[in-house]
Amino acid sequence: MTTRGDLQVQLEEDEKGGYEALVIPVEPEVVPTKDAGGPDGRETWGSNADFLLSIIGFAVDLANVWRFPYLCYRNGGGEGTSYYPYIYTGAFLIPYTLMLVFGAVPLFYMELILGQYNRQGPISVWRICPLFKGVGFCAVLVAFYVSFYYNVIIGWALYFLVASAAPNLPWVHCNNTWNTEWCWESTLLGPAPGLNYSTNTSLGWSTTKLPHSPASEYFHRAVLEMQWSNGLHEIGYPKWQLVLCLLLVYTMLYLSLFKGVKSSGKVVWVTATLPYVVLTILLIRGLMLPGALTGISYYLKPELSRLSDTQVWVDAAVQIFYSVGAGFGVHLSYASYNTFHNNCFRDCLITTAVNCFTSFFSGFVIFTYLGFMSHKQGIPISLVATEVYPEAVATLPGSHFWSMLFFFMLIMLGLDSAMGGMECVITGLMDEFHSFFQGRRFAREIFTLGAATVSFSIALINVTPGGIYMFHLFDTYSAGISLLCSALFESIAISWFYGLERFSQDVESMLGSKPGIYWRVCWKFISPSFIITWLDVVDECVKKRNIKSFKNKRGACMTRCMNVVEGKDVYKDREGVVMFGLLYYQPLQYNGYHYPYWAEWIGWSLALSSIMMIPLVAVIQLLQTEGSLKEYKPRVLFSSLVDINSCRIFVKGILEFNVNLFSSFRNFSSNAAMLVTDIQQMLISPCEEN
Repeated sequence: MTTRGDLQVQLEEDEKGGYEALVIPVEPEVVPTKDAGGPDGRETWGSNADFLLSIIGFAVDLANVWRFPYLCYRNGGGEGTSYYPYIYTGAFLIPYTLMLVFGAVPLFYMELILGQYNRQGPISVWRICPLFKGVGFCAVLVAFYVSFYYNVIIGWALYFLVASAAPNLPWVHCNNTWNTEWCWESTLLGPAPGLNYSTNTSLGWSTTKLPHSPASEYFHRAVLEMQWSNGLHEIGYPKWQLVLCLLLVYTMLYLSLFKGVKSSGKVVWVTATLPYVVLTILLIRGLMLPGALTGISYYLKPELSRLSDTQVWVDAAVQIFYSVGAGFGVHLSYASYNTFHNNCFRDCLITTAVNCFTSFFSGFVIFTYLGFMSHKQGIPISLVATEVYPEAVATLPGSHFWSMLFFFMLIMLGLDSAMGGMECVITGLMDEFHSFFQGRRFAREIFTLGAATVSFSIALINVTPGGIYMFHLFDTYSAGISLLCSALFESIAISWFYGLERFSQDVESMLGSKPGIYWRVCWKFISPSFIITWLDVVDECVKKRNIKSFKNKRGACMTRCMNVVEGKDVYKDREGVVMFGLLYYQPLQYNGYHYPYWAEWIGWSLALSSIMMIPLVAVIQLLQTEGSLKEYKPRVLFSSLVDINSCRIFVKGILEFNVNLFSSFRNFSSNAAMLVTDIQQMLISPCEEN
């Protein structure tokens, strides 16, 4: 028996005279603290409800409240011949449900099991399969990068909340000092004269040839002050009002997190529940408005012929994958604070149901107001889809109250999601380097303060006059392909290397029964294929130019907040797909501004810094492990290996997929094919039996 770090390795002679490595993870010694709630001394949630509200709060944000109804609208069907085009949206729910059941939910459940059974953060949990430890570092980096700009969005909402208390809402009229001659009060005065109302539904909300709305000019010129910057080369100084809002956001995050899950578990009782109260109030008020039922009819009636459109399926996959939030490591971190026998299966189903309900429910709310605005302006709903809540509620009696209520809801939706991302960073690093933090007074409090300070310092660049360009850069590169890689390799590591049988035994020891055949098939085949096949589907759409933008959940989906306050799709100049940026790359743009090459290099460096953690840590693990590369290292690093045949079949399948992908390139040379063959021989050889 040999002990190496967190592993005990015992060599046993097999039938062929060779040696088989039996690897046994060693639990690290943990010194119980005053808050210890588990038998190993690890802190636990105050109640299961705290945990449930935390994962619900992280999963539910503007991707549900704003983007889902829009996707239903865009993917519903064609136009009719009447004055109001019949855009039926229920068809989108069919691919959405299928993607949910066979793709996102199995990955979500896997993360809950992984965290609860091992009771470790997203990095140290990979003691079970050290070769894939880089997946944890990748997830932590992605969560940290997203905090650089995600919290800025909450700061914007806070700014608008304060502005809502002004005697006159500043985004309603065009008579302010920041307004230009292109400003037109379309919501209050009806459509602008002499304009062609042709629509383009490929970009965010349907766009029309309208002048700037008051909300758009207020956001760009009064809040962001973009008129004082021509790009990243003259970014300017932070705007002090936005700095104060951002500082208040980080202060709330710190006070929620510095005591661990005991404190954050109480905060989510407010942040995760109040949005539903606000949505209900907004729905009741919306149903009292004329034209509300017309808007709802647009939302519900399906047009099944739309199911033949690949775009519908891609949008469903994008929405549900990022909405559930798999791959960030947040669910894994939260689950690590559960008691060992907590029913995480029940929690998975409840969270998924609430997530779907929120998306569907918010659609009713949004379309009641769209129907009202269509009725008031006398134009089709397809032409008011560019309009937004602030302008809609401005027409209501007591508009200040409704506006404050709306932005308060945005803040609540953002805070619990931001808390999840920061908790992933804190738990991941403190668990991985537990020997450093162990025994130190106020270790959690000090490290949380340090992480929040670093994130706040970097986020300040986004509240300058040119900060929106940096914001867009962060949003584009922080969590696109990186998040997909994290989820893909997590699924591969558990299903193919740690082994489904062992994983099922872990579930049985916690819940009393093994997972059914549905979960096993999804974990081993469907969920990894869900991510990989997604690449081919989106690839085809990009070639046909069916997709003009690709928005991840914690990134660009959240920037729908910008749509909420400006009245148009801020991504209208962005083409292509983040995950296909290397294959179908086009220069990054924002509002007509073309990013310089050095800025794009910064963006790609940001993206690759998290992705490269996966192979880099794998190489480090290889170098740190003693023994023969062919006979010893694979068995140690893959831990309790699934049978060798499965290893060989998996590697061959992945390599064959790569060969088929590369062969489709016109200029792909024979040298590349030889390289793939060499890699195939190199990778499969260590997995074969002696």
